[in-house]
Amino acid sequence: MQTPAPVEYERATSIDHALELMERLGPEARVIAGGHSLLPMMRLRLAQPEAVIDINDLTELAGIRVEDNNLVLGAMTRHADVLASAVVGEHYAIFHDAERVIADPVVRNRGTVGGSLCQADPAEDLSAVAAALKATLTLRSSQGERTAHPREFVQGPYETLLGPAEILTAIKIPVRPGAGSAYEKVERRAGDWAIAAAGSFVVLDDGAITDVGIGIAAVGAPHQCAPEAEQFLRGKEPSDDNLAEAARLASAACEPRADQRGPVEYKRHLVGELTKRALHRSVARALGRE
Repeated sequence: MQTPAPVEYERATSIDHALELMERLGPEARVIAGGHSLLPMMRLRLAQPEAVIDINDLTELAGIRVEDNNLVLGAMTRHADVLASAVVGEHYAIFHDAERVIADPVVRNRGTVGGSLCQADPAEDLSAVAAALKATLTLRSSQGERTAHPREFVQGPYETLLGPAEILTAIKIPVRPGAGSAYEKVERRAGDWAIAAAGSFVVLDDGAITDVGIGIAAVGAPHQCAPEAEQFLRGKEPSDDNLAEAARLASAACEPRADQRGPVEYKRHLVGELTKRALHRSVARALGRE
């Protein structure tokens, strides 16, 4: 039987209380929200925190709204709520695409947006979505608030910019009129981690791509994005040839590893195909054709 090591448990009643507990309990304490990432690692003894701080009562960290021309997702917003949100779908269909292929309904009903980002798993779908959309993350400590971008927030596998007594409170994405977005993923079975995944958004103006973002998961893309592919597309028309070249550049930027999910060349091929599909669907949505 797999069981976690003994651990101290505290339940936070407010954001300030959570931060106070984090400072008092020290760097070996971990925050727990949905728990679908942390608890399996604890059962396998891959993570052995000395204390866990339950933040499920912090309802002020949940919710979806448009504020100051930004789509704002509270860090405690459940995956199922993102999937069900018409506001999210209106502005960024990429979230709905990704949420449909994240695990299963049990996980989506309890897992949180913030927990997914802070876990920083290399195959995490929402990390790639946030990188593609060039979101802004709001981080809070007892010293105040600061912001970070997803492309710098993830420092490596399971490593983030978060300080030992700091918490992610919100994810903000600029509302981009006329944007289209999409997410594509290949997995071994429904709900599994990706073999490879790619997401994108594009903004079109007078037949040209004026803004674009590409996020990639599970295949060793630096900072889970493809900046050379993005730069190539800016100012160009969304022709088949241009989208195919951007997909090739995205594939070349990845550093996949061979494992039980497939060899390197297979994964690199998937990146190119999935990026191309995501870009085509993003363009179609931006043009109102899907």
